[in-house]
Amino acid sequence: MQPIRVLIVDDHALFAEALSARLQREHDLVILPVAADVRRALALAATERPRVLVLDMTLGAESGLDVLDRVRTSHPDVRVVVLTATDDLDTLVQAVRRGAVGWLSKTESADLVARVIRSAARQGGWVPPDVLGEVLRRLLSGAPEPDGGARLLAALTPREREVLQCMVDGLGRAEIAERLGLSANTVRTHTQNLLAKLDLHSALEAITLAMRAGMRPRG
Repeated sequence: MQPIRVLIVDDHALFAEALSARLQREHDLVILPVAADVRRALALAATERPRVLVLDMTLGAESGLDVLDRVRTSHPDVRVVVLTATDDLDTLVQAVRRGAVGWLSKTESADLVARVIRSAARQGGWVPPDVLGEVLRRLLSGAPEPDGGARLLAALTPREREVLQCMVDGLGRAEIAERLGLSANTVRTHTQNLLAKLDLHSALEAITLAMRAGMRPRG
């Protein structure tokens, strides 16, 4: 696979530079110049074509959620991973609703940040396991009528529905491949296809939609 182009957007210079230097040691990541403000971030997103944007939730007077909206509007193919010092669950849920595919605390290791970047680039995502249940509950609390989700799921092939059910069951790509007797690459292709059909950006959004439509974990 081609190297993953990564743009870090953070106005804490020492932190951002240290993270950039650490991630540059990953052979499959290309770390672009750090953006310390929104204007610079949007300019670099346009000229450098990052695959993943690592975004702080506060950029001076700017709200990270507003920045997220602008990035998603201008560059819908960019995958946004939030890396922040805040642990506010309401902000986390709003970020996911607005298209973020990952959420990390700045206290996490650079190794985990790199893994989440790779997952985001491959149509995956990540939310801390200890808050995932509550995040899903809050996402589901504003759910539309089940029929709406069911109509969307009707566009999926039987195999794509099987993959989605495995995602709802909490399985990772390797586990889905083992359960269904497929290769990991085939599972990735099915995942990408079902996300495209549902006009979603992450596995978490797909799981939320599936549960809104009545799909539940098995076992």
